[in-house]
Amino acid sequence: MQTKKTKQLQKELQNEAEIVRCAEEFNVVGDPTRLKVCYLLCRHKELSVGEIAEIIGVSISAVSHTLRKLKEADIVEDRRDFRHVYYQLKQSPLTKIVKGRLLKL
Repeated sequence: MQTKKTKQLQKELQNEAEIVRCAEEFNVVGDPTRLKVCYLLCRHKELSVGEIAEIIGVSISAVSHTLRKLKEADIVEDRRDFRHVYYQLKQSPLTKIVKGRLLKL
């Protein structure tokens, strides 16, 4: 016997596009470098590519690639200030989960 709640949850699972999007978002933050970037952006309002690269100890190119992936997944947003690009976490359900978990570390 199915309850109203069970039927609603089953209906939600039929939204394939949303399930795929969610899986992709979680896959994106599963990479250790991306997770480090997310952690830093949880702790600091915004950081430049150069600052992140220096802190993590990887190349600017690697950080740019990582940030591009995070931006494609709609996890970060950027702001250009002349020659510098600053990144911050976007407000979304996923970033709230990531932020809540990472700030406990």
